[in-house]
Amino acid sequence: MLAHSLVPEMAVLSEAEKNKILKKYSIRPDQLPVMLHTDAAVKALKASAGDVIRIKRDGETGPHLMYKVVV
Repeated sequence: MLAHSLVPEMAVLSEAEKNKILKKYSIRPDQLPVMLHTDAAVKALKASAGDVIRIKRDGETGPHLMYKVVV
């Protein structure tokens, strides 16, 4: 499912990576966009509520990173 050409690269962050990102942007997890725990990508990644997922999309100007929290 995640190997399809139209699906962006996704990965669940470790606690250390999660804390680093939150500190870097001076935000709390509830300030991130959300992904529902029922989302097919969340299920494929075996993520659970509270996990942060890094989404990497390739654009014309280079790669773009987005972070979402699972609720």
